[in-house]
Amino acid sequence: MAFDSLSSRLQGILKKIRGQAKITEKNIDDMLVEVRRALLEADVNYKVVQEFVEDVKNQAIGQKVIQSVSPSQMIVKIINDKLAELLGEGDNEIHFARTGVTSIMLVGLQGTGKTTSAGKLANMYKKEGKKVLLVAGDVYRPAAIDQLIQLGEQIGVQVYSDRSGTSPVEIAKKAYFKAQKENYNIVIIDTAGRLEIDETLMKELQDIETSIPLNEELLLVDALAGQNAVNVAKEFHTKVHLTGIIMSKLDSDARGGAALSIKKISGLPIKFAGVGEKIEDIETFHPDRMASRILGMGDVVSLVEKAQENLDQEKAVKATKKIMSGNFGIDDIVNLLHQIRRLGPLGKLITMLPGMPKINSDQVEQGEKNINIIEVISNSMTPKERKNPDIIKANRKIRIAKGAGRSVQDVNRVIKSYEMLRDNIKKMNPMMRNMIAAQAKKGGENK
Repeated sequence: MAFDSLSSRLQGILKKIRGQAKITEKNIDDMLVEVRRALLEADVNYKVVQEFVEDVKNQAIGQKVIQSVSPSQMIVKIINDKLAELLGEGDNEIHFARTGVTSIMLVGLQGTGKTTSAGKLANMYKKEGKKVLLVAGDVYRPAAIDQLIQLGEQIGVQVYSDRSGTSPVEIAKKAYFKAQKENYNIVIIDTAGRLEIDETLMKELQDIETSIPLNEELLLVDALAGQNAVNVAKEFHTKVHLTGIIMSKLDSDARGGAALSIKKISGLPIKFAGVGEKIEDIETFHPDRMASRILGMGDVVSLVEKAQENLDQEKAVKATKKIMSGNFGIDDIVNLLHQIRRLGPLGKLITMLPGMPKINSDQVEQGEKNINIIEVISNSMTPKERKNPDIIKANRKIRIAKGAGRSVQDVNRVIKSYEMLRDNIKKMNPMMRNMIAAQAKKGGENK
């Protein structure tokens, strides 16, 4: 999962400083030595790490964290804000044309996933009600044209292609004029990649730039490439007018060095993240939300947005408020589990919940199996027991277990899991609650 290694390290470091009876400048220095080591081990650029650590220290000392009401939480907030800044907080939105056609060109080295990402973007915008035209601009690989056509058929989006030997520049021009004439909202141009950056590739991209008005030029980079991805972004940006990054395989990058370095080094914001192989596995990149997830504070905004695709807004907001209040029952958990199966992989969703412990792939698989057990046990409870599990004592547990065809130990595990989630949320520091509440409010306003 994305940032897992770094996330575990940083959460462990911050847990130690939360446990300090008194925060001193030495505590902060010792913490930052560990933070620096964790970032370097995550393959974050050395200069970026140095600047990050200095910024955190200067702000911590400058704000007199040591004398604040909750110094450890103030440090967490500073690191959260600086991580969001490092990930590229600011201009992460796509700039659409005010009128007419919005044109997006995808560029990058061979094998970074341009064609697949073109299909993913087209699918995302089609779901938003946009009329999208895909353009097969990689004329050097017939398989790329075939792949794009297949993706277009899969999602119901038209693909403009030309196998007659027409140049990619002419193909882009003709596709753009077609989009204007037929009232398309968005044109997405898939271009050829190379095994390495060369003048022929760059000249072709530069010619497309001058032949049609481009709203966005997005560079595809592979998160697993680490600092090589950062170097590619920097070099591409010296040749063509890039506006942002699509980072593929971010879900597979446990370290996160590329994502944490690329904005600072190249100046380019990450605008989208590829998070899986399915056509819907692309997400708008939100630095503030990702920073919160790295530090174990969840991502309530994204969770609410996913829920809103399956629930009406009133239900989604109500459910979020109830969970965050800490006053919920097993029936609320079961209702959430019903939605989980429709919202995505369990492991990914758990990272969005504040206060939840880290889990590995084996635990995720076991968790999927346990969902059925939880539902069966819940169905064996009375409505009163589901709403208030605290009343479930020994005799009730035996009855519930028999009715569910499970053991008393299974019933105990369900109740213990409920209590752990409830207690984690109730124990959450007020500052952290306020940060999450602000995120949730922002997410609702964006909808």
